Amino acid sequence: MDLSEIKLSASPKASASNEPGDAQRWRDLVGEIGAEVAAPLTAALERIQALATSGQIDRQSLRALRDEVEKAREVGMGGQQLSRIASGRVRQSHERLPLTETLQGVLTHRARETHARGIEMKPLTSRPVDVIADASLLFGLLNTMLDWALACARSSIGLRIDVKAWPSHARLVCHFAHRPVDQLDDGAATPGEVSLLDSMHWRLLQQTAWAMGLPLERTIDGSGTTLAIEFPRTVNDSMEGASAVEIDDGFAPSINTKPLAGSHVLVVARRREVRLQVRDALRDMGLIVDFVGSVEEAADFCSEGLPHAIVVESALCGERFDALKKDITTELPLFVFIEIVEDAHAFEMSEFGALSVARVGRETLAKSLPSALLFELSRGL
Repeated sequence: MDLSEIKLSASPKASASNEPGDAQRWRDLVGEIGAEVAAPLTAALERIQALATSGQIDRQSLRALRDEVEKAREVGMGGQQLSRIASGRVRQSHERLPLTETLQGVLTHRARETHARGIEMKPLTSRPVDVIADASLLFGLLNTMLDWALACARSSIGLRIDVKAWPSHARLVCHFAHRPVDQLDDGAATPGEVSLLDSMHWRLLQQTAWAMGLPLERTIDGSGTTLAIEFPRTVNDSMEGASAVEIDDGFAPSINTKPLAGSHVLVVARRREVRLQVRDALRDMGLIVDFVGSVEEAADFCSEGLPHAIVVESALCGERFDALKKDITTELPLFVFIEIVEDAHAFEMSEFGALSVARVGRETLAKSLPSALLFELSRGL
């Protein structure tokens, strides 16, 4: 991260800060990122050394090793996204978006992950409300907020959307207990609890909100943690006559330099050469990409949380994959599936409807796969 490229104008406090203070803030942040990456990698290295000594590893230790490596990767990817957003290179396309429906879609998509973590997600209490925002940044903001809450919550997460009386701005409120229920109201938050709450997820959430011009306020006390995000550009009667240049009432895909950055793609491919082709094709999109070699491994992967899209080579598209598709689309009818077809050249978009699959030709994978993912995932934003 080149500190000289960071523009702090995204922050509401930028105008009141001085350059030495800004630089120090980013130095501190880089140090926090390094510490967050080092901690799980150190634990992972200890497990690898034990494996090298004994030549054996049990299933529980293998799972812990995977979780530690995944945590380090997650922090690293978060740092990349934070740098991209803070650099000022993200251009926003402002659209009228249904905030309540978008949040509900994110919660539905991540229901398996929430259940696997043992966190109770209280029913969303809200009223329908539209806001003016960039679609991909709003999607990223909501997912990052959920990442942060899931990592910190000890029992349940409550969400609500309301509209302030004055000014008439929509407000998203997230509340959770950062300590066990029997320890609530047991004094102020400890330094360790505050450190957990000030994670990479929180820093990315802050920076995304600042870039979108959304004030946010966080309260930490003995009863838990509460976050409120305000949307000044809430659609209401006072916005009538707003310039059509500022608000696109129809669908207009965002023009971010990496609009899908942070999205999660699972690749199901048995052959190494196909995996390498996919990896090269997606290298510069800022995606989180996981690879598995069979449909059975894909089903196991998805049991604890769904990615945003599944890319599969055609040789594996049999009855077992059809069953996996049916299972996923029962929860998410518009889930993105992309099949890599051997004897094809062009991108064939999916049709609207259950079990629909987009197709890309392997011979033009480098060009077609990024375009296919951008088109298919953007339809759900």
